[in-house]
Amino acid sequence: MYIVMVTPELAPVAKVGGLADVIFGLSRELEIRGNSVEIILPKYDCMWYDQIFGLCVDYDNLWVPYYGQWIHCTVFFGFVHGRKCYFIDPHSDKNFFNRGVFYGHWDDAERFGFFCRAALQYMLMANKHPDIIHCHDWQTALIPVLLFDIYANLGMTHPRVCFTLHNMKHQGITGEFIFREIGLNPPEYFRADRFQDDNNPHVVNLMKGGIVYSNFVTTVSPQYAWDIRTSDQGFGMGHTLYSYQGKFGGILNGVDYDVWNPETDNYIPHKYSAGTLDDKYKNKEALRHRLLIRQDLKPVICAVSRLDHQKGVYLIKRALYYALANGWQFVLLGSGSEQGINDEFWRIKCELNDNPDCHIELGYNEELSHLIYAGSDLIVIPSLFEPCGLTQMVAMKYGTIPIVRNTGGLSNTVFDANYSDLPFEQRNGYTFFDPTNEALEHAMQRAVGLWYEFPLQFRQLMENAMSYDYSWNHPGQHYLNVYEFIKNK
Repeated sequence: MYIVMVTPELAPVAKVGGLADVIFGLSRELEIRGNSVEIILPKYDCMWYDQIFGLCVDYDNLWVPYYGQWIHCTVFFGFVHGRKCYFIDPHSDKNFFNRGVFYGHWDDAERFGFFCRAALQYMLMANKHPDIIHCHDWQTALIPVLLFDIYANLGMTHPRVCFTLHNMKHQGITGEFIFREIGLNPPEYFRADRFQDDNNPHVVNLMKGGIVYSNFVTTVSPQYAWDIRTSDQGFGMGHTLYSYQGKFGGILNGVDYDVWNPETDNYIPHKYSAGTLDDKYKNKEALRHRLLIRQDLKPVICAVSRLDHQKGVYLIKRALYYALANGWQFVLLGSGSEQGINDEFWRIKCELNDNPDCHIELGYNEELSHLIYAGSDLIVIPSLFEPCGLTQMVAMKYGTIPIVRNTGGLSNTVFDANYSDLPFEQRNGYTFFDPTNEALEHAMQRAVGLWYEFPLQFRQLMENAMSYDYSWNHPGQHYLNVYEFIKNK
């Protein structure tokens, strides 16, 4: 099957969050299964160009219709760790993708609206007729309507569209001008059954339109698919998703075990497996040595996270202080997207700078993250909502037991050591439901209690966690099933 991914992110060259990892991991899995996969994304000026190999011009004379004019673009080709990638570079005084950042500008809807039109124009002119165009998040949500109402009439009748929702909090809210810019007639699309937002009839909701016009819609875990249809986690999109539930489902993301695997990880000083767990404790010593934490008979609890409201930042802070108050150790690696949150954690870092049982690292450090996963006993993930979550799956591969709030993909992957209906050999962590200090503390007490009082059972829990296969193997097949379903419709 011939599949084209259209995406605003791709690890490691253009990464803001988990979306980038998903594109890389899923594309790789689909290729392993014998499919031809190509990835189209903007050519940002802030990409990691040293991770692109063989970068060269693929199409130098692409003219894209936009707001009554034609914008000249160059399309570059390059390999990103084996993935075939095409980067669209518009030559425009609007400077769409030369901003020094990937997102966060007032005209993001305009920038990515142009990207959608340019991606399809490139496929048309380069004579690419994929079986499936797989679009990701609101930044690509205009592709299905453009395909079926413009490009199908120009000969692109073959592709079917799968649209994946990675985070419902960001939906692409904009004005009806966006239709004129990309060559569509606003009155035809600014309607309640198409792009008109369900809660504010005066604005356009790009994600809604993507749902309406796609052949199939997925999100990144079965539980999140339920949550966003039936609770406020849909951020106002519940009615639309309910209306289109016949073409909607949740597929759990996977983890790239070529990157996250303690048996082969070159970032950690001591490789190990479930059969050689004693070597994990050598990494614990190395982590303490690197971060100047005292060597003692105590559990190391960690958090590796973006520091924002979605991640339950106030609960992360509570977990840190609760651990130290009980004589445990805590390591935090994270960075905030809001100034106030960053300032608060800088204050905490200064306050606890001399504490021998604590280390706070603000920012993101890929190498250190691997050592934290390998050297910690427990990891806290108290998200208020979590579409899928990769952190808990990575941690389990490293034998680090997750303590998570039971929501979204966390509930699909972590099964409580005390309360799960599964037999003990299938339990792999600790969960709590209410986003409160008391619920978090109770889960932490249960986890640390097992660590201190029943070390053999805790070791069994580690082995259980490491035995789970959260690779792209299963989701890869699920996506192929979706592709086959819509391909033959």
